[in-house]
Amino acid sequence: MPAIEIRPAVAPDIPILLKMDHGYVSDYVWQVDFQIADTQIDINFRQVHLPRSVRVDYPRPAKGLADDWAQRSGLLVAILDGEPVGYISMMQPMAALTTWVTDLVVTQPLRRKGIGSALVLAAQQWVAEHPGSRRLLLEMQTKNYPAISMSQKLGFDFCGFNDHHYANNDMALFFTKWIG
Repeated sequence: MPAIEIRPAVAPDIPILLKMDHGYVSDYVWQVDFQIADTQIDINFRQVHLPRSVRVDYPRPAKGLADDWAQRSGLLVAILDGEPVGYISMMQPMAALTTWVTDLVVTQPLRRKGIGSALVLAAQQWVAEHPGSRRLLLEMQTKNYPAISMSQKLGFDFCGFNDHHYANNDMALFFTKWIG
């Protein structure tokens, strides 16, 4: 595959990014088990193989993405042969010293070819170059096994979850990595 360029998004990129397939297919889910007692709460996650592959819709409505991106601190785009093929959006400061990745999308035919990883690495470099942040946090649905695997492969550690995080009531998982 030819080398990709990663650069900040420009206005002509936005319609192309909006047309990308934001959904994904997964064969696994991280299932959560809660056990609540008087003085203790136990929460366990386990990877469960689904009986069949499932198509999962993106948890954010496409019609609001462009407005969301306008509020982000950074929006980087992966370019291949002059065309946008993926993007990553970042917000800071959401928590002390933290840049929060809310969106990471690669066009369907080019998934699992390293473009998502390249975008995350570019986001790490972006964090290193912007004051006020020393940590990168990735958010994803419990069904997003491809993103969970990529996060772990890139050295991110599980750091928490938020039940009913998305408008569709899906749970979000959070993975973090200290930069620099």
